[in-house]
Amino acid sequence: MFRVAKLAGETLRDVVAGHQNTGQNADAFSATMIVGGQIKGSEPRLFLVYPEGNFIEASEDTPFFQIGETKYGKPILVRAYDRQMSFEDAAKLLLVSFDSTIKANLSVDLPIDYMSYETDSLKVGKQGRIERDDPYYRTISDGWGDALRTAFHSLPDYKF
Repeated sequence: MFRVAKLAGETLRDVVAGHQNTGQNADAFSATMIVGGQIKGSEPRLFLVYPEGNFIEASEDTPFFQIGETKYGKPILVRAYDRQMSFEDAAKLLLVSFDSTIKANLSVDLPIDYMSYETDSLKVGKQGRIERDDPYYRTISDGWGDALRTAFHSLPDYKF
């Protein structure tokens, strides 16, 4: 999988370089990708590949990756993620993080595509798409907003 990430990085770097014009009319072309997989008999591995071709691997220090807009949703992941949480709670946390980003940045919106992989299954697990009218997403979005307002009002007032 390391070699796969290296090849993906080299290919991404070459594609980005081939699509960048120079000078005053330069187009900003960039891409970041997440590459993951498992080779039979090995552990699953996950890599974040940067447009320059370099990459990092998920580990104890970097247990999750986020690409795209990170300043709104990542603080939620950093504060609330726990390695012991269930897969379902991790998915709920991801939706809270996405929802916060969607609310704060007009360039980010639904749908959210997802796919899961179970170790040693060597096949794609559950996959789907969350649209704006998804009842669970609406419950998460509305509930998170209500919970934030409740938490804010429960904090002590600042005294000048």
